Amino acid sequence: MQTAPRLPDGTPFPTLYYLTCPKLNSLVSTLESGGLMKEQQDRLATDEELAAAYQRAHESYLAERDAIESLGTQVTAGGMPVRVKCLHVHVAHALAKGPGVNPMGDEALAILGEQGLWPAGECAAS
Repeated sequence: MQTAPRLPDGTPFPTLYYLTCPKLNSLVSTLESGGLMKEQQDRLATDEELAAAYQRAHESYLAERDAIESLGTQVTAGGMPVRVKCLHVHVAHALAKGPGVNPMGDEALAILGEQGLWPAGECAAS
């Protein structure tokens, strides 16, 4: 789900995408509590290719949000581009934009797919 970059009272709110599927929210929470974000954060410091892809995800997110309404800030969501703070945001971004845009979201979805826990489109009718 995509939201406006401001709350109804005009307060800036940089998060653009949210997971609305209860099952996927729960699965992503399990990945977070299992340490995936820490592993991703650690790899950002040593994997230049991952860091560059994450930077591109940040820039894409910012451009899309600013096309709706500029908030006058470089803050996006989920810690981009230097931290991995909210895997839910990254998965929502990956689902909204498709594979190859948000590496952290793509990785989480791939892990869930490998575990047989997340078939694509399961919540499409929700």
